[in-house]
Amino acid sequence: MPELPEVETIARNIAPKLEGRNIVAFTSSWPRQVLPDLERATAAMLGCQVRQVSRRGKLIVWSLAPAGYVLTHLRMSGRFEWGVPGEADPTHVRAVWTLDDGSRLLFHDARKFGRIRFADDLDSATAHLGVEPLEKSFSARDLLSLLKHRSRRLKPLLLDQSVMAGLGNIYTDEALFRARLHPLRLSDRLTQDDARRLHRAIRAVLRDGIRHNGTSLDWIYPGGHMQDFLRVYGRAGEPCPTCGTPILRLVVGQRGTHICEKCQGEGA
Repeated sequence: MPELPEVETIARNIAPKLEGRNIVAFTSSWPRQVLPDLERATAAMLGCQVRQVSRRGKLIVWSLAPAGYVLTHLRMSGRFEWGVPGEADPTHVRAVWTLDDGSRLLFHDARKFGRIRFADDLDSATAHLGVEPLEKSFSARDLLSLLKHRSRRLKPLLLDQSVMAGLGNIYTDEALFRARLHPLRLSDRLTQDDARRLHRAIRAVLRDGIRHNGTSLDWIYPGGHMQDFLRVYGRAGEPCPTCGTPILRLVVGQRGTHICEKCQGEGA
C-alpha cells in the first residue's frame, strides 16, 4: 500500500494538469468504491473546479470550487494515469474523470480496494486521522506526549493512522532503525532522547522518500527510487549498513518487520 511519500509524490504529479480544471464528467465501473454513492458523488463533482490537490495521511485530497472535496485512498492497488487520446482505456480502469480541456484522469485499481469519496467538509471526513508527521508544528515534545499517553509496542502504535497519519510498514521500519529503537519497545518507556531521535528519524526518512519519489517494489507503484536507499526493509539476511550484523525479519502485529538486533537493542 502506498505510504506518505508515495501519496505525496502522486499528488504532486497530477496537480499541474488537474488544478484549475473543471470536471465535466465522471464515470465508474465499480460503484461500490464511490462514496457516499455513485449518483450523489457524481452530481456533487460535476461542474466543479479543482482548486488544489494535496495530501492528508494516505489520502489524496482535491479541494473543489464552489465547495466540497474529493478524497481518494489508493489502498492496495490504486493508481492514477492520464488517458491517451485515441487509445482504449487499459484493463482495470475503475473510474474516469473528464476535464474541460478534454483530458481524462484514469483510476486504475486491479484489486478494487480503493475508495473515492466526495465530502462536504474536510475536517469531518479526516477526523479519524492522527497528526501529520511532517507538519512544521509537530515537535519531538508532541511525539513524546503521544508515546507517553499510551502503553503500546512502538511499531503497531506508529502504524496506527489515528495516532500518526501516513506511516506504513516500510518507513516505520526505516525510522525505527535510524532511531536505534526496537519495534517492540513500549511507548511509555521511551525517554526524551529516544523521542528526539525517533522524531528526527521519522521526518528524515519521509523526506528522503519524497525526494526519491517513493519506493517502487512492484508494478503497483512505478517510478520511485527509495528502494535503492532502504537500510533494513526487505533486506533480511543482508549485513546491517552500520554494524554488519545480518538484518533480521520478524513479525510484529502481523506485519513483516526488519531490524538490526545489535543496533536496535531489545524490545522492552
